[in-house]
Amino acid sequence: MRKNRIDILGTKFDNFTEKQFHKYLIDDLDVKSNRFIVTPNPEIVLFARDNPKFSEIVNDADYVIPDGIGIIKGANTLGTPMHGRITGFDTLMFLMKTANKRGSKIYLLGSKPNVIEASAKRIKTEFKDIKLVGYHDGYFKDEQAIVDDIVAKKPDIIFVALGSPKQEYFINNYKKLNPAVWIGVGGSFDVFSGTKKRAPKIIQKSGMEWFYRLVKEPSRIGRMMAIPKYMKLIKKERKNKEN
Repeated sequence: MRKNRIDILGTKFDNFTEKQFHKYLIDDLDVKSNRFIVTPNPEIVLFARDNPKFSEIVNDADYVIPDGIGIIKGANTLGTPMHGRITGFDTLMFLMKTANKRGSKIYLLGSKPNVIEASAKRIKTEFKDIKLVGYHDGYFKDEQAIVDDIVAKKPDIIFVALGSPKQEYFINNYKKLNPAVWIGVGGSFDVFSGTKKRAPKIIQKSGMEWFYRLVKEPSRIGRMMAIPKYMKLIKKERKNKEN
């Protein structure tokens, strides 16, 4: 897996299909492998570029999947095309459905109290064979108590929604204490819980999901400014390769 990684401004992405990725995850769950999944978009790539320690954590993860359409466009511009997006939310849903089939133990961490409660409620009503061994919102002061709870509950899958880079730092610090599939899911609990709506399928497929989110949440405009900066750096990188 690692040998096929594609470098996008210093962040090295796995280049496989979503179907292949899902098979790897099932294999990991079969043998209780300890895995760390990171889902970078252009904003995270830029942050990693400016923060060597964070970049090291991301590139050392077991899976680095292309969450944003900007990653795919960047790869194409650099002449290293990728198979396509593998979003964090779609990965969360695959893991939820897989956990339900297997009766796996999961743990939820992060988001606002109402969001995490609604997420837990959905699991209990819609994914009844999942063993939800614990959940906690992201507004905790005693980090060690959270870690101790995770270690005691021994979940098979741990979803961490603390936002980037906090969620990646958290997973990197504690993943060795409990063999599981660990994944940083950002704001995915908002959609999973029904608190926010995801873009319609046609918009997702068109690669305009980012614009849909911006229309719904104009306050995201500052974060969206990362996209033109990212593409400018991509074009500069391409020129350097050509010279």
